[in-house]
Amino acid sequence: MTERVIAVRGARQHNLRNVDVDLPRDALVVITGPSGSGKTSLAFDTVYAEGQRRYVESLDAYARQFLDQLEKPDVDSITGLSPAIAVRQEPLRKSARSTVGTITEIQDRLRVLFARVGQAHCPICGRPIRAFAAEQMIARAMSFGEGARLSIAAPIARGVVSDLAAELSRLRKDGFVRARLDGVAVDLGDDVRVEAGRAHDLDVIVDRVVVRDASRSRLSDSIELALRTGGGIVRLIPETGEPELLSERPMCPVDGIVLPEITPKTFSFATPEGACAVCHGLGEIDALDPARVAPDLERSIADGAILAWGKPGAALHRAMTAALAGYAIDLDAPLRSLDEATLHALMHGGLPPRAPKASRSKAKPKAETAPYEGVLPLLERRLASAEADAGDDESELLTELREDLERFRSRGVCAACEGSRLGPTARGVTVDGLSLVEVARLPGTALRPRLAGLRLRGADAEIAAPLLREIDARLAFLDDVGVGYLSVGRATTTLSSGEAQRVRLATRLGGSLVGVLYVLDEPSLGLHPRDTERLIRSLVRLRDEGNTVLVVEHDLDVIRAADFVVDMGPKAGVLGGTIVAKGSATDLAASPESVTGPYLRETARVPRKKARKDRGALVVEGARVHNLKNVAAHFPNGALTVVSGVSGSGKSSLVVSTLLPLVRAAVLRAPAPPALGTLSGKVTVVRVIAVDDVAIGRTPRSTPASYVGLLGPLRELYAALPEARARGYGVARFSSNVKGGRCETCRGEGRIRVEMQLLPDLSITCPECGGRRYNKETLEVRYKGLSIADLLALSVDEAEPILSVQAPVAARLRTMHELGLGYLRLGQSATTLSGGEAQRLALARELSRRTSDPTLYVLDEPTTGLHPSDVDLLLAVLERLADDGHTVVVIEHDPLVIAHADHVVDLGPEGGDEGGRILAEGTPSEIVRAGTPTGKAIAPLLA
Repeated sequence: MTERVIAVRGARQHNLRNVDVDLPRDALVVITGPSGSGKTSLAFDTVYAEGQRRYVESLDAYARQFLDQLEKPDVDSITGLSPAIAVRQEPLRKSARSTVGTITEIQDRLRVLFARVGQAHCPICGRPIRAFAAEQMIARAMSFGEGARLSIAAPIARGVVSDLAAELSRLRKDGFVRARLDGVAVDLGDDVRVEAGRAHDLDVIVDRVVVRDASRSRLSDSIELALRTGGGIVRLIPETGEPELLSERPMCPVDGIVLPEITPKTFSFATPEGACAVCHGLGEIDALDPARVAPDLERSIADGAILAWGKPGAALHRAMTAALAGYAIDLDAPLRSLDEATLHALMHGGLPPRAPKASRSKAKPKAETAPYEGVLPLLERRLASAEADAGDDESELLTELREDLERFRSRGVCAACEGSRLGPTARGVTVDGLSLVEVARLPGTALRPRLAGLRLRGADAEIAAPLLREIDARLAFLDDVGVGYLSVGRATTTLSSGEAQRVRLATRLGGSLVGVLYVLDEPSLGLHPRDTERLIRSLVRLRDEGNTVLVVEHDLDVIRAADFVVDMGPKAGVLGGTIVAKGSATDLAASPESVTGPYLRETARVPRKKARKDRGALVVEGARVHNLKNVAAHFPNGALTVVSGVSGSGKSSLVVSTLLPLVRAAVLRAPAPPALGTLSGKVTVVRVIAVDDVAIGRTPRSTPASYVGLLGPLRELYAALPEARARGYGVARFSSNVKGGRCETCRGEGRIRVEMQLLPDLSITCPECGGRRYNKETLEVRYKGLSIADLLALSVDEAEPILSVQAPVAARLRTMHELGLGYLRLGQSATTLSGGEAQRLALARELSRRTSDPTLYVLDEPTTGLHPSDVDLLLAVLERLADDGHTVVVIEHDPLVIAHADHVVDLGPEGGDEGGRILAEGTPSEIVRAGTPTGKAIAPLLA
């Protein structure tokens, strides 16, 4: 019997060089190799693309027209394919309303759960609310017991301050003879007097019955009549005891609030039915921030502490302080000396007036002064008044006022919904005492046992069971991939790149399919070595359930756990695209041709570093952003510092959300928000450059040259040539994006897309320009015998000697070469770049801006998509930056990068609320001695 395999023959997609390979089915297969060696081209652009294309083609013509169809890859044949699912390394959709719950579809199931088995409560008094069907009302009336005397009433008016004569007259005409006015029985045949000027309640008595089995039919008729008369509400009034209010809709029997119908939309903050009316489902609002309005608490009101009033002596400042003179506050006292209640009343309103002095005069006392309106409400009212006066005309004065107040605004938690995003109805619904607001705030690891322990009975338990099973399965996958500390209400805008990748992974893997080909792009991205074992268990479980798991990966632990490994290389681009070794991880370690083999051998590779010159350090103190617990951390100047720790431990909060804004404020000599903590120590940097995980443009027009800023200088170079000047060509002539110099047949794209109706669209080389993007006249202008299209067709390494005298261009080319991107063609479409190549292009763009000015470089997981051999190149660049006196701070999990650091800040011990503390700080050797999870991971490299 032949082995079951996915047999790939003659793969030539992108840089693949006629690759033949047999990938075992129902196995965990890893494809590794240097960035740009062809891993993505083989796994995604060939195997996955063909599997997806065949699956879509198996559908009927009607279904195919709604699906994006992939082009047939350049391959002779692939056999043994299954339907394919891909989890690519791409940015998660981070909209303002996107959360972990919405991305994983946990929120959808929670909405149904709460709509079907939830107990509504009154938004005012908190009492349980329920709706009654007519049959339930009859049953409730019968429950008063045999012989009980009961009045059936229909509410007509509640808290009405008006003359009820018209209502009373209408009730008489309708044949009713009795009513209850403010709880007192009245005869409608009499002249009923209604006191004017006060609120009244009016119920009409529909019937008075004695509860017996024989009276059930009469009760039914009376309740039906009461429902029609009272607009769906009935009041049962026993002879002894309290009256009961029953409604066909959810209604509070005390406050009389009628809730809308409870549906899944009630719990969706993306719909008007469920969203908070104040923040419109965002959970945050832009509002005046007291910390910005009065940032210096050492100053007094008289001394100009309220910045929004202008400097002391200004007209607005004089008017506002004069208005405050009559209130109980010392205008000459520093704000810090005021108690919290007084400071809050000053800002938000409620400051009491000064007590009047005792007087023996018999003069009539003055009218009582109202409490102070508050600094923030006054400013908002000032803006609202100016807008009302301006009407539709945006005056210069109004624009100036709006811009002036904008300086004092910040985005904060919505006070109405307390950040839950939901309206009052949704917030008041509970399942076994658990509200959706509480569910959204619980970490996944705590939510699972809480949901498992819900006490539900009867039909509720039957309805909830399948929903709870699916929710638990998705929460389990989040835990398996190392992000169980995330809450379902966590906004995706706050996730790191690694967290976003693994949330997407959990979403795709949570379907529990069998017989599927899963193609994953670096699932270990952003995962601490301590948590890699859990990821491996998830991948192995997928395999054991009967799936084929094909992973593009660089993590050595994942490679060692694979059943089969394909090592691509030997280098990148045109120097790659071949299989240099395949087999088990042991086979690769023993192979002299394998690029990955040397890194799989258990050998120490990081020598002890010589200590750099002490230039002082940036010191962050009192950091409390997100989950940080009053952290104090040191970042040595002129050194390579790595911030490490398990996922969710607070690395991004410390570096991106705290260190970066504090240093930027210090460089600009501007005040920083007090909530960030303080920056002390020696601030030597004069520039700040941050390289984040935002992907580069992936359109056909985007190229490495355009992204790193080469095209501008190149266009200027060609426009300055004698031939171009003689023809009157300007810089725009050498742009493929505008008319004049580009080929108009393909509009400067080099390719033409042909719609094929039910078949996937076909992309062909432009027959007019041959894919060169420019028209014939533009291409006649040459530099050193090369047209601009010829130059863009060169690799970075080929172009470097030709452009060595062009300083702005040469510096960028040199940086790209140093980062291992010398093989990339300058005009290569960004759609053909791998994740690692795109990340290093982003690095090259920032690092090419090197200056002699001391600079703070902040990099967020720069090893994303990099093979260990590429990491060596990256480290050489970072070390050189530190050698030049720059301060480099890197958020990283890669043990090799951590082991090379001059200083390590290790956070933990866990993620989420259990993190946010510094476990150890110092050299890599000191981290090893501290015994932290990071120390254990880098210990073998420092042996």
